[in-house]
Amino acid sequence: IHALVPMTELKGPYPAHWQDMRGKLVTPGLIDCHTHLIFAGSRAEEFELRQQGVPYAEIARRGGGIISTVRATRAASEEQLFELALPRVKSLIREGVTTVEIKSGYGLTLDDELKMLLVARRLGEALPIRVKTTLLAAHAVPPEYRDDPDSWVETICQEIIPAATEASLADAVDVFCEHIGFSLAQTEQVYLAADQYGLPVKGHMDQLSNLGGSTLAANFGALSVDHLEYLDPQGILALAQRGVVATLLPTAFYFLKETKFPPVAALRKAGVAMAVSSDINPGTAPIVSLRMAMNMACTLFGLTPVEAMVGVTRHAAKALGEQE
Repeated sequence: IHALVPMTELKGPYPAHWQDMRGKLVTPGLIDCHTHLIFAGSRAEEFELRQQGVPYAEIARRGGGIISTVRATRAASEEQLFELALPRVKSLIREGVTTVEIKSGYGLTLDDELKMLLVARRLGEALPIRVKTTLLAAHAVPPEYRDDPDSWVETICQEIIPAATEASLADAVDVFCEHIGFSLAQTEQVYLAADQYGLPVKGHMDQLSNLGGSTLAANFGALSVDHLEYLDPQGILALAQRGVVATLLPTAFYFLKETKFPPVAALRKAGVAMAVSSDINPGTAPIVSLRMAMNMACTLFGLTPVEAMVGVTRHAAKALGEQE
């Protein structure tokens, strides 16, 4: 928004860009600050398993979940991943999204993680949308490291973060801190490496349990912590004190049929900025719609419409370090 002026004072460069909106509501461009929209394959069978009562953690232990998408994404070429992602991004653009964050995390090798980030950069160059990239190599332990996850963390810190930085492919680093993901100590190790290379950090935190990840992320000055169903009062205080954004992902809550709600009232009372995002991914949020996520944030989590709108504009910008 460049200016708010009476019609009688409309001068300068503005008439060159004149458009009669015919009474429509005009808003800032929407920002989708947490997506996994680059992937190959399908996880439709997992939806059926969950309908039969199989928990998400059990599906992951059976080799489904993130790892099943990893297999398909590794097998896909850069060009194939680009073509698969195009309609997803175009759908967001049609909804008014002007900035989108895209994570890696379905490659889980040096080459495949960089391949995903390269596709994300290409999407930003090919389409009228700003793309922010996040390195999420700490999304899951790859099969090759199943019995030695600490070695995978070392690979992330010593090889993948340096390579992504050198190629200017990552704007931030993320970690899935969870009992089916990475421990608090492993998360801290990744954050220390990101800090060494000057990359801001984010976190998938407190989605299925509370490991204290949000407090750790806040101590590192994280841009945001995301999910937060099991966020505790100590974590809320840490976010408030450090100005960390709490990103709500109601689509994943909905698809996983969760019953534990994120502490929205407590976050509101503490003055923590709340962003809202689509979490687009093939397993737990297979829906390409930020506006649907806004609706779910209101109907499921109790946000006001104004909070939802701020959550996909000002607060979402802050979650990406783009508040200016």
